[in-house]
Amino acid sequence: MSQSVRRAKGAAKPAVADAVVDPDQLRRATLASSVGSALEYYDFYIYGLASALIFSPLFFSPLGTTGGLIASFATYGVGFAARPFGGLVFGYIGDKFGRKTVLLATISMMGAASFAIGLLPTYSQAGMLGAVLLVVLRIIQGLGAGAEQAGATTLISEVAPPRRRGFFAALPFVGIQIGTLLGAGTFALIAMANKDVLEGWLWRVPFLASFVLIGVAIFIRLRLKETPVFQELEKHKNVTRNPIGHLWKTSKKNVLIGIGLRMGENGNSTIYSTLLVGFLASAGGVFEGNKFIGPTGLLIAAGFSAIMVVVFGALSDRVGRVKVYRYGALFQALFALPAFYLVTLGNVTLVWAVMSIGIALGVQSMLGPQCALLPELFGSSHRFTGVAMSRELSAVMAGGIAPFVGALLLGMTSNSWLVLGIYSLVLAVISFIATFFTPETAGRDLMTTENA
Repeated sequence: MSQSVRRAKGAAKPAVADAVVDPDQLRRATLASSVGSALEYYDFYIYGLASALIFSPLFFSPLGTTGGLIASFATYGVGFAARPFGGLVFGYIGDKFGRKTVLLATISMMGAASFAIGLLPTYSQAGMLGAVLLVVLRIIQGLGAGAEQAGATTLISEVAPPRRRGFFAALPFVGIQIGTLLGAGTFALIAMANKDVLEGWLWRVPFLASFVLIGVAIFIRLRLKETPVFQELEKHKNVTRNPIGHLWKTSKKNVLIGIGLRMGENGNSTIYSTLLVGFLASAGGVFEGNKFIGPTGLLIAAGFSAIMVVVFGALSDRVGRVKVYRYGALFQALFALPAFYLVTLGNVTLVWAVMSIGIALGVQSMLGPQCALLPELFGSSHRFTGVAMSRELSAVMAGGIAPFVGALLLGMTSNSWLVLGIYSLVLAVISFIATFFTPETAGRDLMTTENA
């Protein structure tokens, strides 16, 4: 049995000494990944919240309230459907030509598409043209996002010190919470505006503002160096000619494990951040017409999440990735039914507490260890592609369809909180089961071309 395989079985001593880590590269990689994560999740939240609160009357008014909401959530899902294709294409490029190239391309695509959404004509201005263009731009956004997080996790994992990889790999995901704070905070503010002003021009501002984040992210990423792992692959001529084919031959099991792990994390993140917001503000909902409570709850949850994702990442360095992930999924499953019952009681503070617990504890207890775990599952020659496929196929099956399926289920059950609770529970149980098939990867040598 090889040394690298033995290490993959437990949280053994790292194969690469911490002393070889380039502190400048680590700092730049952390910053570059964090800004990219912030932009992706800023886009994610402003689009998700706009789908729940604004896009229906703006682009789908002929379909009525319920039909417009379903159509709006369907466009949200289209972006997720595009993500695996983006992950496949850019994962191939990342494994064949380097991580840095991909990170520059994805941030440009995502940012440009978000900016353009802010310029779209509404149904009253151009009929269905605006809706068609919205779908096209959402696809472009999805293609870029399909490799953004895979690139961020691969990049930071390959430059971080092995003994503290869980901690450092989680740091860029603080950018997720910053993006959430920016997106949810923006919507919490504009939701206070007069309805005519909000639907007239104010909704465009969050999308147009993404231009600032694009410029900052591109500037930082231009200063990045390629990761030591990819440099080593090039030096020894081990760069694979066909990363996708190699992944298919050697890594189907690990991709399936990655998908299973992500179902509870990504699915519940979307349920709490998008579907629950729409449920609360919808016609017949507990806070009907109130477009302030949901975004404010997300704002509070994001503040706690920025701390907890790093705490759980660091904890996985000490006790192992799998153990932290397993108990996080179990907590999310046990919390599901009480959580969605409590939000129906009409207490705003209770709603915010539920959102904070579900996202900051439930979701982050899985995301924290996942940041390092997914890159550690795959060998160096096909790591980018493996992480991208694990993340993005699960993003379609969990997060992408969650608002659409949830809206259908709510419509069929007269807005019953129970269907949301069961949906959340099932996704968490899938991840809980997946942990029993997951090898412990903490401290693994990422130079090896073998899978965990």
